Amino acid sequence: MEGETFSGLGSGATQADSKVIQSFQKNFVQVQSILDQNRLLINEINQNHESRIPDNLSRNVGLIRELNSNIRRVVDLYADLSTSLGRSVAASSEGTPLEP
Repeated sequence: MEGETFSGLGSGATQADSKVIQSFQKNFVQVQSILDQNRLLINEINQNHESRIPDNLSRNVGLIRELNSNIRRVVDLYADLSTSLGRSVAASSEGTPLEP
């Protein structure tokens, strides 16, 4: 998704439309980055759990907290995306300019 642009805007796309799309892309890139980090955290948590080494198991406490924090960030980013999408749909149906 990074570096891609949305096609289908046609010649009717305004600068405000472009800003909204850029905002969506930015949020999706952030979400993907966090999800990639979560995948690494989950792998490390699993390895630590399987090792049954007390220090590794203790380390999992912090890793799980970080994972939970990341999940909250993803939820917040998706909530922002949902709000922005709702506003842009409402604005486009009313014929008013879109604001990011």
